[in-house]
Amino acid sequence: MRKKAIIIGSGFAGLSAACFMAKKGWHVQVLEKHSIPGGRARQLKAGGFTFDMGPSWYWMPDVFERFFNQFDKTVSNYYSLHRLDPSYRIYFKDEAIDIPANYDALKSLFEQLEPGSGKMLDTFMHEAAYKYQIGMHKLVYKPGLSVKEFWDIDLIKGVFKLDVFNSLKSHVAKHFKNSKLRELMEFPVLFLGALPQHIPALYSLMNYADIKGGTWYPQGGMYSIVEAMCSLAAELGVQVLFNENVTAINIDNGTATSVSTTGKTYEADVVISAADYHFTEMQLLPKAYRSYSEKYWSSRVMAPGSLLYYVGLNKKLQNITHHSLFFDASFEEHGKAIYKTKEWAKDPLFYVSATSVTDNAVAPAGCENLFLLIPEAAGLTGDTEELRNYYFNNILQRLEKHLQQDVRSNIIFKQSFAHSNFINDYNAFKGNAYGLANTLMQTAILKPKCKSRKVHNLFYAGQLTVPGPGVPPSIISGEIVAGVINQLF
Repeated sequence: MRKKAIIIGSGFAGLSAACFMAKKGWHVQVLEKHSIPGGRARQLKAGGFTFDMGPSWYWMPDVFERFFNQFDKTVSNYYSLHRLDPSYRIYFKDEAIDIPANYDALKSLFEQLEPGSGKMLDTFMHEAAYKYQIGMHKLVYKPGLSVKEFWDIDLIKGVFKLDVFNSLKSHVAKHFKNSKLRELMEFPVLFLGALPQHIPALYSLMNYADIKGGTWYPQGGMYSIVEAMCSLAAELGVQVLFNENVTAINIDNGTATSVSTTGKTYEADVVISAADYHFTEMQLLPKAYRSYSEKYWSSRVMAPGSLLYYVGLNKKLQNITHHSLFFDASFEEHGKAIYKTKEWAKDPLFYVSATSVTDNAVAPAGCENLFLLIPEAAGLTGDTEELRNYYFNNILQRLEKHLQQDVRSNIIFKQSFAHSNFINDYNAFKGNAYGLANTLMQTAILKPKCKSRKVHNLFYAGQLTVPGPGVPPSIISGEIVAGVINQLF
């Protein structure tokens, strides 16, 4: 009789773990709270518009390809990819700059802003390529259960080249003097949830992912990846059960015997929680079987929360790109509000995705689909409709100013999603959007473990454990935990 694995949550980590467990012969059931899969990468359809509710950047295409290759599939078996050019646009106070996909064109742009910086970009990218090779092909696949995992000759020989003990901010400053170039090179770590001065320079590997790997768009949106992984899971015999809100993990003498939902109980030989780690420990487990205390969790540095707006327009906008970053306010002040004073930012930076620029299927003919995001500190109170409207008016006014065209009067659909929604829909600790910040003291073996310390057959996947926040790391997280389980059982 096949051993049975119950997986809580059908986000990227949960679906990845399900596929790898099924490949090894396990009978796998995924319990999903919502009526559709995807977790934070769910899809919203309304008024003829289709929105990705969460992740919107497709970086590190090699990670996605590697995932499907392990099941003798390719990405192209499930969805088509389009490389964006420009990769994105950055709006500064005085000008807008398009970031070209072509590397030589990017070097020319750097030279225009700072003579000699093109050559420095070559140097920077050479170092970043090494970090990407080691970081994404070795480090991220370590389960983080023991320091012995890092007794690797390549890691030991290259420890200083990996720049683990320097900050990204100082690393960037060593190469570039122009303030706009610095902000451009520091931008990718915003996905990692900390200020550049608190992120190890190792993460310049994100610049390599951005500049060399490219920014892509899966036709149909990021939800196409969810659908692809669900299709693969089904091919492997995985059952994904919807509207199953997990209420308890049942423990008998240090062993998880079953998982309870509202009205049902599912027996298991192994349980993987790809739900919020903190919620799993504090709400689903008896106190005696929790690996971490509330004090531990309160001391964690969290990545930001997000104010999100899904907006449909009854017209097409002129001169707008698929991805736009608005750096027309103080990066320093916004960062201070998120990580130091932990208050609502007065004049925040923000981001806009207009998938309808690339994909005609996501909006009615002649209409535009906008996804707007403001990073804010996790754990804030006061998430009211009034506050959401205040911020929406703030960024919409700036959007109209930069685009030099009316947007407000053409809105025919609008929905917001913020801290309270993250808590209600995803049980997100402190309403976070991205998980734990990837600071040095929250990296690898210093993250919450993917294996429970007190329940021998309980495991974790997702952005609060190894390797960290983001779509590619979440997919890798599922592979890691499945590997650990299959070594032990």
